[in-house]
Amino acid sequence: MAKKQPQGPSGLMVIDKPAGMSSHDVVSRMRRIAGTRRVGHAGTLDPAATGVLILGVNKATKLLTYLVGQDKTYDATIRLGIETLTEDAEGEHTAAHPEAVEALTAMGPEQMRARILEAVAGLRGDIMQVPSAVSAIKINGVRSYARVRGGEEVELPARPVTISEFTVHSVTAGFAEYVVEDLEGEHMATSVPVVDCEVTVSCSSGTYIRALARDLGKALGTGGHLTALRRTRVGAVHLQDAADLAELTARREASEGPLEDLPLLPLEEAARRIFGARELSTAEASDISYGRRIASSGDGTVVKRSAHASPDEQGAIQHASVEGIVAGFAPDGTLVALLENKKQRGKVQAAPVLVFEANRSFD
Repeated sequence: MAKKQPQGPSGLMVIDKPAGMSSHDVVSRMRRIAGTRRVGHAGTLDPAATGVLILGVNKATKLLTYLVGQDKTYDATIRLGIETLTEDAEGEHTAAHPEAVEALTAMGPEQMRARILEAVAGLRGDIMQVPSAVSAIKINGVRSYARVRGGEEVELPARPVTISEFTVHSVTAGFAEYVVEDLEGEHMATSVPVVDCEVTVSCSSGTYIRALARDLGKALGTGGHLTALRRTRVGAVHLQDAADLAELTARREASEGPLEDLPLLPLEEAARRIFGARELSTAEASDISYGRRIASSGDGTVVKRSAHASPDEQGAIQHASVEGIVAGFAPDGTLVALLENKKQRGKVQAAPVLVFEANRSFD
């Protein structure tokens, strides 16, 4: 039985995710707006976080695995002086360090900033980062966050990440409420000194920004947690490409059916942004469409890669690499397939790894 073709246009939808919604909530909303079940996302954002969330609609869902591994940029606020269970503002307070903060602020604004910048410098580049204990990483089949919230102490192994940018824009000393629970279960609030740092971080996929906040606080002896997070870039997709979900929802509610004029990044343009492009002849496009190999792409280099896999038991992020992949376009501009050089019987040829236009003649 032939596979049912998706209805409606295909492309990437970039949403400026509002606070309070999970990534799955956004996907569900977009399915109704676009009138298709074929909607997925390329990497989650926590409910409290805002910013770039890339959705794939119809055929473009096939591209999402290549977007998960793209590097990203975030604007964030790190609060020094208070630690929380979740290393962000959503978790309960676990410790405060007023003496350490007072010692930091006593240096004066210039020296305090210099001390913070010194600690930040130690968190740039290729580093080993211990993921947040309340992450979705699995330990013996159970999510780490579930173990932590069940009262377990969790220690996750460090993993390599790359912090290509860690810029401090402002450093502001002040006071914040520190809430603790007494022996009778009552919550008590006191005011403690804190320092808020507005930062921008560009990093490799798999980096935990809340862990950076934790580690900056540890380096300074003040403790720290993340109070705000906004993703501004995923690979070549930026916040200025994003649509407002509330506006799309209002338009859908006012219409008689799914929106037909969605601000999609067309499938072809999306592929050109993510991969190198190869312009195919009509014969090459037809061959690829039918699953046949053609002359190698580029200089004929074959990139060794591991097979695609689902998340492993330790929760390591698995995704398809874009290295060595090119997007093949027919003479009329149609995206035919993604191609990869492969060696067979001593000969290197370009083989289709993902076909968008199957069994079609372009002659």
